[in-house]
Amino acid sequence: MPKTTTFLIFGASGDLTSRLLLPALGQLLKREPDRQVALHGAGSDAWSTTRWNKTVHDSFASSDTADMVERLGTTTYTQADITKAADLKRLLEDIDGPLVMYFAVPPAVTVAACEAMQQLSLPDDTVLALEKPFGGDEAGARELNATLTTLVPENHIFRVDHFLGRSTLLNILGVRFANRLIEPVWSADHVASVLVRYDESLALEGRARYYDKAGAMIDMIQSHLLQVLAVLAMEEPVDLDEIDLRDAKSAALRATHIWDDNAARNSRRARYTAGTIGDRTLPSYVDEDGVDPSRETETLAEIVCEVRTSRWAGVPFTLRSGKALGEKTAEIVVTFKPVRHIPDGLTGQPADGGVLRIGLSPDRIELVLNVNGGDDPFALRRESLSTKIGKSTLLAYTEVLSQLLDGDVALSVRADAAEECWRIIQPVRDAWARGEVPLETYPAGSTGPADWATSQI
Repeated sequence: MPKTTTFLIFGASGDLTSRLLLPALGQLLKREPDRQVALHGAGSDAWSTTRWNKTVHDSFASSDTADMVERLGTTTYTQADITKAADLKRLLEDIDGPLVMYFAVPPAVTVAACEAMQQLSLPDDTVLALEKPFGGDEAGARELNATLTTLVPENHIFRVDHFLGRSTLLNILGVRFANRLIEPVWSADHVASVLVRYDESLALEGRARYYDKAGAMIDMIQSHLLQVLAVLAMEEPVDLDEIDLRDAKSAALRATHIWDDNAARNSRRARYTAGTIGDRTLPSYVDEDGVDPSRETETLAEIVCEVRTSRWAGVPFTLRSGKALGEKTAEIVVTFKPVRHIPDGLTGQPADGGVLRIGLSPDRIELVLNVNGGDDPFALRRESLSTKIGKSTLLAYTEVLSQLLDGDVALSVRADAAEECWRIIQPVRDAWARGEVPLETYPAGSTGPADWATSQI
């Protein structure tokens, strides 16, 4: 009989728990019938057992797994202040066996709780799971990491990046390393540019409390998109275990810098004004509930990086993400350099040597080629080969919880990688604070400011 793992959620009365964690847990239990989980929730709200049980049932039902509630047996909710050692001790005192503590709380509360936890003795099989952002800058991330490692070893710390769920990551690895057509040309010798783009049609959606302090740069680029860059730019790992894979990613991040060390020239920011997306009419960002206009929070950000290795030196990596745009587009665009020579007689001069697009949601791969034929057999034209790839049937957080409850941290963010991501964007944050990069505007429902057009997009 497998051991029962206690899954203790801090912030259990919050939106993250009911909207993402609990539906994923239900799906995981249905997928893995032998898995044994004891669920406990803790939060600052004075919830009754009845309300907690209803929340669990409704959340499981949202992922069509309501029948899995009985698999949990007795599940409890405790009102607690997790920044106080006495409350934490009360939550942990009866737990026996493997324990996963999930911090579904604001970053400042996570830090305070971890500091309070230093007064306690945790079970040997404890795993800590933290949501982004990990710290507020490089120094803050380093300080948080130091605190965490006084509690548990690094390989028991799971810094959650649901964006790089198992299927998405493995899609990129498969394309890179398992294709003779791609693997030999994955370098500056053949690649002209790389774009990692995550445009959302969703607007603020009531998240001002978090987003107005983070903005597009911290919400998406500092965390998720730099992790994608690391997978694209890393050298081939020996294995996909927690050591080799994370070593390779961290080495790529250490080599990553803002292009030409000029953050003012190689970053852009903007925020949306009133507009329409489909049948939705949206107010300007500054008029959204909870927004402080004086913060000048960006809802669209773009930076250009260089990975200073022999493989990638000289290739611009553009990372872009924004909200309230005309349509959702999540993709990696690899543009190849033009061929050295085209035979006389072929008409037309291609702008590049072809394009590889890897869709992140939905998961697709498209290869754009220069071909000839048709009415004029010697005229070059563009044609695309496109197919769906490896889309997981699981929720993103189901993949996260599966790894987490197994104690497998290979796809989580390691301490040094978290610090490097803050180091990379700090020059941009400084340039923006000095006013060296104007805060532009774009109507909700558009593709962004008109002058942001690029051949990659």
